Amino acid sequence: MPKQRTRASAPTADGPAVHHPLFSRLYARVSVQAETRGGFADLRRELLHGLSGRALEIGAGNGLNFAHYPRAVSEVVAVEPERILRRLAVEAALRAEVPVDVVPGAAEALPVKSEAFDAAVACLVLCSVRDLHRSLAELHRVLRPDAELRFLEHGAAPGPGMAAVQRGLDRTVWPRLFGGCHTSRDPVAAIEAAGFRIVSQRRFRLPARGPALPTSYCVLGSARRSLA
Repeated sequence: MPKQRTRASAPTADGPAVHHPLFSRLYARVSVQAETRGGFADLRRELLHGLSGRALEIGAGNGLNFAHYPRAVSEVVAVEPERILRRLAVEAALRAEVPVDVVPGAAEALPVKSEAFDAAVACLVLCSVRDLHRSLAELHRVLRPDAELRFLEHGAAPGPGMAAVQRGLDRTVWPRLFGGCHTSRDPVAAIEAAGFRIVSQRRFRLPARGPALPTSYCVLGSARRSLA
């Protein structure tokens, strides 16, 4: 197994470091359970399949993606602003089969050089970044021309009823309860607006059966950074 590299430099995001102690502990438990019971491990494998070169992952959480990176990936730089989740990500990095460098920072001000990566990964993070458009602009900045962005996100419901519920939740209790998460964002439209070309997208619902949740409307896909 390759030797893993982790470091803990000072946060570079504007504003205070992100700290959601109750939500981070809840997320750490629920996300691990979802790997098998919810079939999320299969989605992570699909998300990362075929990647190679140097990859950047924003909002790495507790590092559950790390086990699914292909060996063709030479290095993963994983950015996570929440310190409890970042500590868990460091532990996951030590078990990964590819080199993973876990760093503090926020998507709105990535602590990396421009055009330095062959791929980027956004997995269940665009819902909770403080500034969606700035975060995607940063991803555009750090990717090489025509490099690939892989995304797995939840977002706005297609029907007006649930969409109205989502907007109401986003204006009131949902972000406060769930670590800044917003349920009504449109990740695909935002990615396109940031200068990416959508290559593929697959929309689905989780859970596939039973009552829909505000976070049930998901999309998995890839996009390419513009050449300019």
